[in-house]
Amino acid sequence: MDKINGYSIGEAKELIEYIAEGKKAGKTLSGLFAEYGREKGRAGGSVRNYYYQFLKSEDLRAKEILRGKRLRAEKIREFTEEERSEMLRKILAQRGKGYSVRRSIANVCGGDEKLMLRYQNKYRNLLKKQPELIEKTAKEMGIGQAFVRRRESDVFLQKRLEREINDLYDRLALALREENDRLKKAVEKLTEENEILRRAGSTGGKGA
Repeated sequence: MDKINGYSIGEAKELIEYIAEGKKAGKTLSGLFAEYGREKGRAGGSVRNYYYQFLKSEDLRAKEILRGKRLRAEKIREFTEEERSEMLRKILAQRGKGYSVRRSIANVCGGDEKLMLRYQNKYRNLLKKQPELIEKTAKEMGIGQAFVRRRESDVFLQKRLEREINDLYDRLALALREENDRLKKAVEKLTEENEILRRAGSTGGKGA
């Protein structure tokens, strides 16, 4: 079976059509990733990762599927070197106190899930691509020995971070849907109240 980055051509077409139609309807990408994932039995985060990978694909079949869809990757705000260094030191300071990566990032971000998502993504990328930077920074802070791990432990941590990142995306998507539902109900209520007032005003005018 022909595939594009792991999805069959049919699955890829279906996903892109789903996202394109959802965007036209005013839905958020996070919500669409979560909804599609639930329908297909996939994690919302993995759907998100596939979608962005697909947008950047040089495969001619992918380009053909995307033709006319007007889909493009949203611009991601990159970390400056100073931001990266500050983030890393804050996380490692918490790690030095014995907290897990997830708890360390939650402490640093004060429970802000959007910021936690950004930090977890960055930390995961550093762990995968620049583990020496994490170890160097930890040693500079006097906590280096706690971060000398076997490769198997690093792989396990990466997978755990990936799961936590997917969970964060799903929670954010749910929060957005709930907020949209709340606003929709508020608008419907106001519309009903306005209609009642309009009818009352119309009736009052006729009586005069």
